[in-house]
Amino acid sequence: MHYRRGLLAIGTLLWLCAVGAGLRIMLAYENTPGVAGPPPSQWPTDTEIQRTPGRATLVMVAHPQCACTRASIGELALLMAHGQDRLTAYVLFFTPRGASEDWEKNDLWDSAAAIPGVHILRDRSGGEAHRFQAATSGQTMLYDAAGRLLFSGGITGSRGHSGDNAGRSAIVALLNHETPERINSFVFGCSLLDPNPNKKAEHDWKM
Repeated sequence: MHYRRGLLAIGTLLWLCAVGAGLRIMLAYENTPGVAGPPPSQWPTDTEIQRTPGRATLVMVAHPQCACTRASIGELALLMAHGQDRLTAYVLFFTPRGASEDWEKNDLWDSAAAIPGVHILRDRSGGEAHRFQAATSGQTMLYDAAGRLLFSGGITGSRGHSGDNAGRSAIVALLNHETPERINSFVFGCSLLDPNPNKKAEHDWKM
């Protein structure tokens, strides 16, 4: 009897350790930012994206297969609800070379396209993302009416989580002609170069 109880206690302890390790891995993944490239301080002259005279321009790069980016699209919707009259916004959906015509057209594309004032562009082979030196899905840049960079970073507080965050607060402050607490923030998203980021995330969680 004591032997069985000892085995049960050991098994329970091992199970709790495994659960704790799994939770630590998940939390570490959620709070590990991606690479935030340094975008040009002036609007790139070779981009095909058109700015609206007299208005600020927001550019978000997105990987259509990145589940984390769903939260970034949701935060963008909140931004546009408060600043649509002062802002022209673009979401660039990365499309790798050789992908099918509708590879990027999924629920993320539809969600972004449904936001009033947001323009959706297919970014073939990441050419535009390269011009803005963005490498992680969800990276967002805000330029003023003169083409000067005001903000660069993510607009979520962690990977795949919506809610108040430093990036969205900074952009709102800038649109209100206020001084933000910061002009950059961490980007929580998938690498634009990863063809199937969700499978990679599943593998990382199971490690």
